[in-house]
Amino acid sequence: MSAADTHRVIEAIWRIEGAKLIAVLTRVTRDVSLAEDLAQEALAAAMEKWPESGVPDKPGAWLVAAAKNRAIDHFRRSRRIADKHQELGRKREAEAGAMPDFESSLDDPIGDDLLRLMFIACHPVLPAEARAALTLRLLGGLTTQEIARAFLTPEPTIAQRIVRAKRTLAEKRVPFELPGRAELSDRLGSVLEVLYLIFNEGYSATAGDDWTRPALCEDAMRLGRTLAELAPAEPEVHGLVALMELQASRLRARVGPNGEPILLLDQNRALWDRVLIGRGLAALQRGEGLTDRPGSYLLQAGIAACHARAAEAQGTDWERIAELYGHLSRVAGSPVVELNRAVAISMARGPDAGLEIVDRLASEPSLGSYHLLPAVRGDLLKKIGRMAEARQQFEHAASLTRNARERELLLARAQECG
Repeated sequence: MSAADTHRVIEAIWRIEGAKLIAVLTRVTRDVSLAEDLAQEALAAAMEKWPESGVPDKPGAWLVAAAKNRAIDHFRRSRRIADKHQELGRKREAEAGAMPDFESSLDDPIGDDLLRLMFIACHPVLPAEARAALTLRLLGGLTTQEIARAFLTPEPTIAQRIVRAKRTLAEKRVPFELPGRAELSDRLGSVLEVLYLIFNEGYSATAGDDWTRPALCEDAMRLGRTLAELAPAEPEVHGLVALMELQASRLRARVGPNGEPILLLDQNRALWDRVLIGRGLAALQRGEGLTDRPGSYLLQAGIAACHARAAEAQGTDWERIAELYGHLSRVAGSPVVELNRAVAISMARGPDAGLEIVDRLASEPSLGSYHLLPAVRGDLLKKIGRMAEARQQFEHAASLTRNARERELLLARAQECG
């Protein structure tokens, strides 16, 4: 195997093993920044040695051993420094002087460690964008450059977010432990929010020249599946996994041969991924079996399932979708949910019924710069023949979006109005 092939294998192994390694090291060192540094040193050692010696039979165990040796060296070094300070009379609390029990700690099961790392990376003390970047870094195995490219953000900005996030976690002394029952719901909600934020940026890119970024969707789904294995009794976890799988099943049909967006009702459903649909429906069934009071993600997954079960657009159960949006409004109501409910009602009962709701939302301050409000209003106005107003709405929507492909689509729809 050539050195280049070996490096590709190492990168693939790192995507699988990196998060586990960082999770274990964080538990042992109680320092997420140090844990990542040690893991990166182990990765660098593999990059140096494996092209010559070959990839070991148990690469994960090799990386753990390499990281352990570097961690022991670090703590011995820290202890020597602390001892010298004491000899010189400069006393300080040398927390680093205590040598962790690596031999036993690194052999413990890693499931809880990964879950703890998710709760740390998605901790509410961090801003949402920092949570997303740190999660992709620690748990997704992405480099700073890859994260920056995915979010169309300058690499130094992403690097700064990650550094600040680690510093904040240290300063706030966020413990490496699972949250207690009292705060589990809020903390789990933060984890799910971050995973869905990552997925949505891949499913409908907020800016740039591409309408979708499937790699980000795949990262979010991979992390969601891991979370579902680690927290199998949480219905909303299965709900989010179902929602992501069902939406991702449409990715191939959402983009035309030249990268142009294709809207849901115009998509070739033969291109929808039946494997992902099957997995999504199974996850939805698991989640619904765990509760008689479905939350936001289970309800949204139920809506996505209505689309997935329809072999053609005309067969969509829009009344059921409108009903589910009504439930969603009560569980997690927002102007955006109400806008989506308006679309469902317009499909079930006619554009006038939907437009009545949309017109009420026109004065909602939080939707002032939301491009989908005028886009939806333009679509409804076009259907009832108010072409001049529809054109104006589509042009306004085009001026609000930061995605080049979506802007082209909206301007084309404006042109259709004459």
